Amino acid sequence: MGRPPLDIKLTSVRLNSSARERIVRLVGQGGMAEFIREAVEKELKRREQSLRRQGDPPSDP
Repeated sequence: MGRPPLDIKLTSVRLNSSARERIVRLVGQGGMAEFIREAVEKELKRREQSLRRQGDPPSDP
């Protein structure tokens, strides 16, 4: 039996060389994807909470 699907889609992100190098220094080349996923999730939660505080429902993409 194989691993269950992770429901993850490949998404390319363009970073300037400085940001990319800073991430690699912190987490290594192999940790970049996880770092970016965690950063995106954290920012999504922050923005969603901000919208709720303003009383606006989140908009559909």
